[in-house]
Amino acid sequence: MNDRRKRRDERAAQQRSGDGSAGNGGKRTKGKIREWFDALAFAVIVMLIVRTLFFDLFRIPTPSMEKSLLVGDYLFVSKLHYGTRTPMTLGIPFTSIYLKGIQFPFFRFPGFSEVKREDAIVFNWPADDVTAIDRRMHYIKRVMGLPGETIEVREKVVYIDGVGQDLLPTMQQSWRVLKTERRVQLSNSWLEDIGVSEVIQTKDPLVLRVVGTESAIEQIRQRPWVEKIEPAITINDGRYSKLMYPPGRGYTPDSFGPITIPARGDKITLTEEVWPVIEKVISRYEGRTTGRSADGSFLIDGFKATTYTVQQDYFFVMGDNRDNSEDSRFWGFVPMDHIVGKALFVYFSWDAGSRLPRFERIFSRIN
Repeated sequence: MNDRRKRRDERAAQQRSGDGSAGNGGKRTKGKIREWFDALAFAVIVMLIVRTLFFDLFRIPTPSMEKSLLVGDYLFVSKLHYGTRTPMTLGIPFTSIYLKGIQFPFFRFPGFSEVKREDAIVFNWPADDVTAIDRRMHYIKRVMGLPGETIEVREKVVYIDGVGQDLLPTMQQSWRVLKTERRVQLSNSWLEDIGVSEVIQTKDPLVLRVVGTESAIEQIRQRPWVEKIEPAITINDGRYSKLMYPPGRGYTPDSFGPITIPARGDKITLTEEVWPVIEKVISRYEGRTTGRSADGSFLIDGFKATTYTVQQDYFFVMGDNRDNSEDSRFWGFVPMDHIVGKALFVYFSWDAGSRLPRFERIFSRIN
């Protein structure tokens, strides 16, 4: 009897041990799932913090910065250079979904670099109709004019405070090529090799319109049938006047200004000449109401004003593909609170035409 009872107790112990093993195995399975979930949550939080405070990633969708940046380039953009801008809205990270009506005041941490001329910057497009600044569309352009400077474009040449600015090696524009022979044809492969983007035969058989960099144009200039090459200047026939900033002054993309870029602390005297330039700055970017009184006086927040003190810095930006870029010539200045960061390098590039990566551009520095 004792032996029978002993065997029964052993079987019960084994069953209890088996149940316990199954229970421990379940706990281990749950533990693994929890570990993976915790690791994923940690990675998302780290990425959110890093992309919010330190850097972000952007893709080039249009050719407005060619040849410096190509469609399909993926960019690493530093937020630390000019100082990290704190979020202005509350929403779902990495999406366009946010809570409308909830906005936080603008604040930027100190950076280790000022915005410089010729910096390639990413910013929220000022002309976007979205109310929240940090939810506006992202653009990338090159800084040409700094706060307080006077900028002008004369026959495609940009002048800063009266000093002409040279094109960077990767900047391209349209040129008129005058030929001495009608039947001359340019090899497409050769044009591609030297970096010419486009060749258009005009109505005049002796005139070509070529889009390319200065170095490409110099190679074309060496051809024996070339009589002359000059910048292709936009005809001022009035069609651009309403499109430029400010409208109605007869400006064109190749003949623009002079116009003074607002700087923080500038006390601007309000005149009929200045008002069309500064009114948009005051009302759209600095949050004041503007208007005109019955006697023609300038109104700010309902009060007559003869001067206005600018509250932040502004910048004038242009695309490197000068004749295929909608930039400050069309919609005005970029306020400091719209700037996201400085584009540093291309971390990946995809050529949609060939459906292959551009390996030579990967990790290339943006000049």
